[in-house]
Amino acid sequence: MSLPKTHKGIVLYPPGFDVRVETLPTPKIEDPDDAIVKVKVAGLCGSDLHQYRYHDRFPQPFVGGHEFSGEVVALGANFGSSANTTGRPLLYATLKVGDKVVAPFTSSCCECHFCRVGFTSRCESSLLFGSQSLSGGQAQYVRVPKAGGTLFKIPPDQATSENEISQWKSLSDYSLLLLADILPTGVFAVTQTLQHPNILPILNSKPFPVASFGTENSSTALLTEGLPPLTEQDKQLTLAVIGLGPVGLCAIVSLMDQLATKGCQGARIVAIDLTESRRIKAEKVVETIGGVPGNGIFKVAAVDEGKKIISDWTGGCGCNAALEIVGHADALTLAYDLIRPFGVITSVGVHQAEPIAIQGKSLYNKNVSLTFGRCPVRAIFPLALQLLLKRQDIFAGIGKETSLIDKVVGMDDTTAKDSYAKFEKGLCGKVIFEPWK
Repeated sequence: MSLPKTHKGIVLYPPGFDVRVETLPTPKIEDPDDAIVKVKVAGLCGSDLHQYRYHDRFPQPFVGGHEFSGEVVALGANFGSSANTTGRPLLYATLKVGDKVVAPFTSSCCECHFCRVGFTSRCESSLLFGSQSLSGGQAQYVRVPKAGGTLFKIPPDQATSENEISQWKSLSDYSLLLLADILPTGVFAVTQTLQHPNILPILNSKPFPVASFGTENSSTALLTEGLPPLTEQDKQLTLAVIGLGPVGLCAIVSLMDQLATKGCQGARIVAIDLTESRRIKAEKVVETIGGVPGNGIFKVAAVDEGKKIISDWTGGCGCNAALEIVGHADALTLAYDLIRPFGVITSVGVHQAEPIAIQGKSLYNKNVSLTFGRCPVRAIFPLALQLLLKRQDIFAGIGKETSLIDKVVGMDDTTAKDSYAKFEKGLCGKVIFEPWK
């Protein structure tokens, strides 16, 4: 397939608050592991604002955007039946021109140590789409490095029955785009929290560290012998979700799903955000889902009200865990203030250079467990895909009171400038660009 010599892309310029739709050279295959994707839809994400606001300093203009899905239009020499694909990721053998794909926000080889153990966001050759090092997906075409390890084919090769294939094909391009970042990140935050050894005593109704053991043995008997059992109050899970943008909403949907799967009873969740419209949307999403499973409680609140709710619920003890999804030092401090001793803070927001205002002594004195960092999207894809298929009532809509996507727009210069400006000011929700519209 021959590609045009030029294409359109949204280019971010230093020193910030400057985006322009420009005509650029069409990307080409630069490495045998590359693919070129014709972009069908591209997202505007909260993380893009770090560069737009120039919090992430960059010396040269670049094409923005790290969320995209589309169609493969060119493949490097390492793909196909004529290439040596033995021992490599499956897509090097099966990916074809014309296949529909979605990409995580970072490239990953799926062959290095970090990828093999599932930490794909720290791949040894990882690059971030929409950055100085790799052009992004807010364009008509995008080059994907290590494409056999990075891309996810829709439907996947593992879907063999007509019913499975039909289900995959029924997903809209807009819905699929959520897999590039925000849905896996929300799932990742919840998974890290509920699997943490400091949360397992509440979920498994056993004291620490016995709750982490898979089977009963002589040591567990010694550890529990003579101890009173956990009370109903001990087994009540109390959580805070800080930040109710699109990732926060994805985390809430995943939280409800995972709590139901685990059979958790009576969990109490407070969702905190400064913006009233986001709090209202979170309430509507949980209402659509059917509330917290196991007769739990869900409340939304601003900061001070959220603190009071948790204090009242727990008698001043604090919540078991806080999911920090803002990516700001103030949100992290709030998470610390909300949790109890041996509490867990799971931070998946993109933090910048400002120092964290929590002293090591404070963390030590409270036995805080702090998990931090970028979601390994490629590893989380299977969990996120299951949730996407299950909750199309939330993820498929556009512009509705429960929709994560606010609007779909074209990609001319005026629209791009307006979309970035309004999104930065909080005047609109998540925006999807259609580069060919």
